[in-house]
Amino acid sequence: MIITTRHLFSIPGFSSRPGFCRGGARAWFAAHGLDWSDFVRNGIAAEVMEATGDALALALVAWARECATKEAADGRQQ
Repeated sequence: MIITTRHLFSIPGFSSRPGFCRGGARAWFAAHGLDWSDFVRNGIAAEVMEATGDALALALVAWARECATKEAADGRQQ
């Protein structure tokens, strides 16, 4: 599964508005040695995010999977 900015900017429950902020996400990617620009263009494999072991990354992967399940149930393609 590929995690995209759509997932990053729509994840609920971490502030009063959905999504993680761009600046914080960019800093998080840098701190974990991940390429922010490549993520924005192409997304990132869920396995790469999970390998960080970071709670925010794990929550984002779980959210992306939840979105995919909802889309599949609605009959939409990912």
